[in-house]
Amino acid sequence: MLSCRPSAKEPAGKRPNILFVIADDQSFPYASVYGAAGVHTPAFDQVAENGVLFYNACAAAPQCSPSRAAILTGKNIWQLEEAGTHSSYFPKKFPVFTSLLDSAGYKVGYTGKAWAPGNWKDAGWAHNPVGIEYNKEKLTPPSKNISAIDYFKNFVDFYEEKQPDEPFFFWYGANEPHRPYLEGSGVKMGKRLADADMPRFLPDDSIVRSDIEDYAMEIEWFDQQLAKMIDFLRQKGQLDNTLIVVTSDNGMPFPSAKANLMEYGSHVPLAVSWPARIKGGRIARDLVSLIDLAPTFLQVAGVKETPAMTGKSLGDNLFPDTSGEATAREYVLTGRERHSDARPDNLGYPSRAIRTAQYLFILNCKPDRWPAGDPPPSKEVQAEWDKDNSSGNFKPIGMGYGDIDDPSPTKSLMMAQPARWPELFSLGFGKRPAEQLFDIEKDPDCMTNLANVPAFDATRKSL
Repeated sequence: MLSCRPSAKEPAGKRPNILFVIADDQSFPYASVYGAAGVHTPAFDQVAENGVLFYNACAAAPQCSPSRAAILTGKNIWQLEEAGTHSSYFPKKFPVFTSLLDSAGYKVGYTGKAWAPGNWKDAGWAHNPVGIEYNKEKLTPPSKNISAIDYFKNFVDFYEEKQPDEPFFFWYGANEPHRPYLEGSGVKMGKRLADADMPRFLPDDSIVRSDIEDYAMEIEWFDQQLAKMIDFLRQKGQLDNTLIVVTSDNGMPFPSAKANLMEYGSHVPLAVSWPARIKGGRIARDLVSLIDLAPTFLQVAGVKETPAMTGKSLGDNLFPDTSGEATAREYVLTGRERHSDARPDNLGYPSRAIRTAQYLFILNCKPDRWPAGDPPPSKEVQAEWDKDNSSGNFKPIGMGYGDIDDPSPTKSLMMAQPARWPELFSLGFGKRPAEQLFDIEKDPDCMTNLANVPAFDATRKSL
């Protein structure tokens, strides 16, 4: 484990404000600066142009709460006990960087989604591990399924409470682009189905294209609120000395993506700027993990007494030495335990993955289970369950494959017509072998498993 110590390359000067911006379920490459079609993200693009745009950033888990717990602690999910699984419990014994920043004199708060879903109250936390909540300001969103929280005005409320010389850490946690979406909202807002950026693991169908554009519209709403915050900081003369980090907790809520260790489940956007200290217009293809953010925040804030963390500061990436080269990393790790109550007895689908610049290797520890949750039960089985569940204490599996978020037009279409796209249905819904290996340079959609191909045996064994 690595303790967080300020780097020798860390620039001297006033401690920065920190604005941490995290989307809910946004996969790489869904930002316009990455070249994604059908989505326009000028605020994210501005952060990238003013700082560093990362091309190989991975979440620690492909799900909300374990990913966020890993960000807060700088640890892998299997080091966090209950906090390492979805919608569970956050033991208070694990230090979080937000508390350390608070102790170091930072004003700390959040708007929108913090560490969630899960239970922090019973662990003895006085408030959410992220900090103090600022969610009272509301607005009328463009879609009934977009959050009514006015993220920007809540940020202004937070900012106006701080002392003039007090640095701040603020967590803007959007609820977008998490499902549900208002079906057809993307097209209604002027998007074209032809522009939808389609992964190869999804059917190229008008229903799916519309679903993708609904998702893209919510990413744009998230980005618009960030733009307001950036403009506000500029007006206050604080933008130059504010470290802005924009990313996502995990990937898009579609089959073969969120809650899966394939690329579209854990590969996320990441852009970082700090105009006063970070040279802009740079692209980083280094492998980084979101567990690296906690030690990074503590480093730039000058916090020296810190707990051991598995993540390592991105200081070398952000403040490279005179050679312009950042410290290379050989791999990042991701993992998954349980996502939802998609199987009897709450059984999960434990998996681990290692990702290098070229390859992704996944170990599925329980290949006998359905990775997307159990299929819908037969009518006879459902009737038997209903009879046994007269007390109402058992939650039925329902439409099945519960680890793929509902409601989802894409999921519904694929379940209704599995024979129409048998390969794609198998990838997203079917059982998987214990080992999967993908050449992500050639196959970023993770369509072809190379684990049993003799030519890749040495690669598989090394990983």
